[in-house]
Amino acid sequence: MKTREVELVVGPREPHYVGDGFRVHNFIPSAYRLDMQRMNPVIMMDYNSKFNFPPSVRPKGVGVHPHRGFETVTIAYKGKIEHHDSSGGGGIIGEGDVQWMTAAGGVLHKEFHESEWSKKGGEFQMVQLWINLPAKDKMSKPKYQSIANDKINRFNLADDKGEIEIIAGEYQGIKGSATTFTPLHLFNAKLKEGGLATFSFPTNFNTALLVIEGNVVVNGENKVPTDNFVLMANDGETFTVSADEDSIVLVLSGEPIDEPIAAHGPFVMNTRAEIAQAFEDFNHGKFGFLED
Repeated sequence: MKTREVELVVGPREPHYVGDGFRVHNFIPSAYRLDMQRMNPVIMMDYNSKFNFPPSVRPKGVGVHPHRGFETVTIAYKGKIEHHDSSGGGGIIGEGDVQWMTAAGGVLHKEFHESEWSKKGGEFQMVQLWINLPAKDKMSKPKYQSIANDKINRFNLADDKGEIEIIAGEYQGIKGSATTFTPLHLFNAKLKEGGLATFSFPTNFNTALLVIEGNVVVNGENKVPTDNFVLMANDGETFTVSADEDSIVLVLSGEPIDEPIAAHGPFVMNTRAEIAQAFEDFNHGKFGFLED
């Protein structure tokens, strides 16, 4: 199999706040050749790098807002989030957990620091992804997958050098816990110092890495520090990630959805007319009801 090379290594951009509870670096879309099509079906990545939030009686977060046409995936590394949506989904996700919300035809939702965690404050570290849906599924029924860390399947690396958490897709014959609409692999590679993992995806699958903790080397030559994003080229299948110290790497790879993308604010559809319809439907209360 031909080696998949590194196309680009990107450091974190200046952070900005989403609401008052998420201090994020935006990697996708961005100015680094990373528009929504380049990593499609992963069309957005916000990364709340490790940040200490002071105690707050009023939980910080994002109030009620709509989504249509895609899925949101939130991966918790530090801290706790409480989520509610108008389709009845919701709950608390803590360290190591994953929340997978399929907005599809339309939901209202809100996300806040979990109330008891907020009162104490502490380190907070999260990734939120937007996963595109094909046209045939964009108006399907919303759903919600709550994936506790102890329900995530794992592959143990040789010599006790770490493990691969398989959130979605498949690694070494072990399938992930989440269901997806199109082929998508989403892993947490938790490597101990000196650990090495090999990954292989079809050449056309758009593939990237985000170093959550530690420092790693890709393909034995590309050093990547904490909080940096790696875009892999579509020129091969197999690559390696090794750890200079105990590290956590988020690995994403998915089959592109070969359809137009029309995006505006909280809606991602295929045409501008569908975006206009989404705003009209939202303004007429067709996304349900959710208290702020």
